[in-house]
Amino acid sequence: MALITKIREKSGIAAAAIAISLILFLIGGDIFQGRSSFFGGAKDAVGEIGGETIKYQDFQNKVDEITQQYQQQSGRSPGEQEVSMIRDQVWNQYILDLAYGKEYETLGLTVSPAELVDMVQGTNIHPSVRQQFTNPQTGQFDKNYVIQFLKNFKTLPAAQQQAWVNFEKSLSQDRLRLKYENLLKMSTYTTNVEAQKDYVAQTSKVDARYLYVPFYSVADSTIKVTDAQLEEYLSSHKDLFQGQTTRSIQYVTFPVIPSKLDTASFYNDLKRLAKELAIAKNDSAFAMMNSDVKTPYYSTLAEIPEAVKGQLGNMTPGGIYGPFKNGLTYSIYKYGGIQKDSLFTVRASHILINAPKDASDSVKATARKRAEGILAQIKGGASFEAMAQQFGTDGTAQQGGDLGYFKNNGGMVKPFENAVFAFSGTGLLPSIVETDFGYHIVKVTEAKTNTRYKLAAINRTIAPSQSTMDEVLRKADAFAAENTTKEAFEASLKKDKTLLMLRGDRIPEGASSFNNLQNARDIVRWAFNDDTKVGSVSDVFQNDNQYIVALVTGSTDKEKVKVDDFREELTARVKGDLKAEQIEKKLAGISGTLEQIAQKYGAGALVETATDITLAQGVLTSAGADPTAIGKAFGLKVGKRSKPFKGEGGVFIMETTKSTPAPAIADLTLYKNTAKMMAGQRTSFYINEAIKENAKVVDNRAKFF
Repeated sequence: MALITKIREKSGIAAAAIAISLILFLIGGDIFQGRSSFFGGAKDAVGEIGGETIKYQDFQNKVDEITQQYQQQSGRSPGEQEVSMIRDQVWNQYILDLAYGKEYETLGLTVSPAELVDMVQGTNIHPSVRQQFTNPQTGQFDKNYVIQFLKNFKTLPAAQQQAWVNFEKSLSQDRLRLKYENLLKMSTYTTNVEAQKDYVAQTSKVDARYLYVPFYSVADSTIKVTDAQLEEYLSSHKDLFQGQTTRSIQYVTFPVIPSKLDTASFYNDLKRLAKELAIAKNDSAFAMMNSDVKTPYYSTLAEIPEAVKGQLGNMTPGGIYGPFKNGLTYSIYKYGGIQKDSLFTVRASHILINAPKDASDSVKATARKRAEGILAQIKGGASFEAMAQQFGTDGTAQQGGDLGYFKNNGGMVKPFENAVFAFSGTGLLPSIVETDFGYHIVKVTEAKTNTRYKLAAINRTIAPSQSTMDEVLRKADAFAAENTTKEAFEASLKKDKTLLMLRGDRIPEGASSFNNLQNARDIVRWAFNDDTKVGSVSDVFQNDNQYIVALVTGSTDKEKVKVDDFREELTARVKGDLKAEQIEKKLAGISGTLEQIAQKYGAGALVETATDITLAQGVLTSAGADPTAIGKAFGLKVGKRSKPFKGEGGVFIMETTKSTPAPAIADLTLYKNTAKMMAGQRTSFYINEAIKENAKVVDNRAKFF
C-alpha cells in the first residue's frame, strides 16, 4: 500500500507515541478520573517491564500530566477511543524507556541535536512534521510555517510549549527505533539456497492421480472419543494449544427502539425542516445548524452517498430531495447546482508487480515481462479484479486492486498520477505504468471530474424518546432482579421466547468489544472481577442503544490449560486420527488400480486427478490445499504409488504421473529480493515481540481500566 499511503503509516510503539503527541500538540483533551481507592498494597501494580514494577499511582500521574495538557489546549473531554490512546501512549512510553532504552544504550544509539534540527527544519524532514505544517493553499509541506512557529515559540502558552517538547521527544524516539530496526533489517539476508528453494517451490510442477477418502465420509456417530483420549492428545500436542485467560458469557439484550410515537414525531420534525430549508436564505448554514451529522456543502462525486448520486441527474437548483435513509440517519437535500474545482478526482484500480527502483536490470526486466503478460491476458478478456487478487503484490490485491478515489494533488507518485489523469473516460490503460515501486496495470473505474456539487444536507438520526428508554430499562431491571442465578437465568430464557439471547465466547481480559458490541469494556471488566464467578449474573449494563444483562458461563486460564478449553477442536482432531486408522486399515487389504480400490472400498472413496501442482500454491480438487498430500506427490517418483496415508482432511493413496522440474535459472535476484522484502515487513513486529519477551513484560492494565 506504499503507493496509496506514501508511507504515511508507521508501525510499532514509537509511531503510537508520535500520533498521541501530535494530538496533544494540536488539539488537546481531558483529565481521567482517578481510581486510587480501588487499589492498595500488592494489588496496585499496573504492570512490570524489565523487572521494574509500574505502580498504579505513578502510571496515573503520567496520564494526568498528559491529559491536563490535552484539556488546556482543547477545552473538551476526550472520547473513549482517545482515552484508550492516551493510556496506551503512557504504557508504550514505559516500554520504550525500560525495554527499548536498554537496547539503545547497549548499542550506543543516540539522536544528536543536529539530527533533531534536520528532522524539524532541515533537509530530511520527518513525515509527521510534513503532515502538520502543510500550506492549505498548495496542499504541500511549507518549511516557512515551521520556522515561523519556532520563532514565535516562546510567546506560546506554557502548555503548548510543553506539548511541542514532548512532540520533539517522540520524534527522537521514532528515529532511535528506526535506527535500531534498520540495524536488524540489514542483518537479515537470503542465501542462494533459500532463494533456489523458493524458486523451485513456485515453478516445479507435478501431475498426480489419487484416491481420497475424506473423514466426513465416516459418520461421527460411529466414532467414540473418551476424555482420556482427549487428555492424551492435549498432553502430546501442547504447542498447538496455547492457553489464554478468557471468559465466556451469555447475555440478554433489551434493544431500545423508537416507538411508533417517536417515529411519528421524527417524521413531522423532518417535514418541518424540509419546508424551512426550502425557503432558508443561507441554506448551508441552516442545514449545518439542524444536522446531527454534518456534511460539507461542496462535495465531489466521490463524497456523495450512492443513493443520492443516482438522483443528481434529476435534480434542479433550489429543489428539495429526500429523505434518503442510511441506517438510522435520514437526510434531506437542497440542491444548489455545480461548481468547477481546480483539482480533478478519479477512481482507479491497479495491479502492482513489485520491482524497486534499486533492483537489478534483470529483475526489472522479469517484472516488466510479467506485467505485460498480465496486461495481455486482461486485454484478452480475463477479469481485472481476479488477476489483481492473484498477482497483485500490495495491499489492494484482495480488493481487486481498488485504490478508491484520489485527486491530482500529489497523493500518488508522479508517473502514476500523470498516466491516470491523462486518460479519458473509463477502462484499461493500454500500457503498463512504471514507477519507483514497480510496474502497474491500471484500470480507471470512474472517469476524472472536477465538478463539485452544492448540497445543503440536513442529516437527522431517529432516536427513542426518554420515556421509551425508561420503559426498556424497567424491563431489563426486572429481569436482572428476578434472575440472580444461572438456573433462574436459563429458565427465564426457556419460558420467554421473546428475549434475545446471545453468546460471547472466549473474551480476552483486555477486550473493549466482542461480537457486535462496541464500548463493552464495563461488561468485560465485570466478567473478570475477582468476585465474579462462573454462574454469576450481572446488573443491567447500558451499551449504546440497548440494555444488557449477562451470565458468566465459562472461564479459561493461560497457566492451566484444560480439555474443556479446546474440547471441540480436540474432539475433531482425535476423531480424525481414529477415522484415519479405520480407513487405512480397510484400504490396506485392497489391491488393484485406484478405481478398483475405490470400488471395493465403497461409499466415500473418490478418485481424482490434479495437474500442474506446485509446492507453493498446490490445490487438490476435493481436499484443497493439503500440504501432506502435495508433499507426498512431489516426493514420489513418476509412476510410483504411495501406501495409504493421513492428510489434513482424509486418507490418500497418491500416484505421481508426471514431474516437470524447475528450469535452470542463472539469476535468483528476484527471489532473493522478494524474500528480503517479506522478511523486512515482518521485522518490526518480531523485534517488538522479542524485546517484550526479553523484558518479561506483564500488562495488568485490564484490571484497572
